[in-house]
Amino acid sequence: MKSHIKKLIAPIVIAAIIAIYLIGFIIACFVVADMPLILKITGCIIPLALTGVCIYVLIERIKEIRSGEEDDLSKY
Repeated sequence: MKSHIKKLIAPIVIAAIIAIYLIGFIIACFVVADMPLILKITGCIIPLALTGVCIYVLIERIKEIRSGEEDDLSKY
């Protein structure tokens, strides 16, 4: 079990960094006052979608690590 925790640290940290970076873009869209509304909406939707995909991939990676399949290349 302890080896699984060590293997989970890197994906969780990287996903958290990416999510914080993308959420920073969302906050920046609201802070900038001179942007047209369509750019604000687009600037919020795209990073939000990418954050959702990042979290989904993280969950899938955690499932792979817990099932014992750490190497994706073994499928091919």
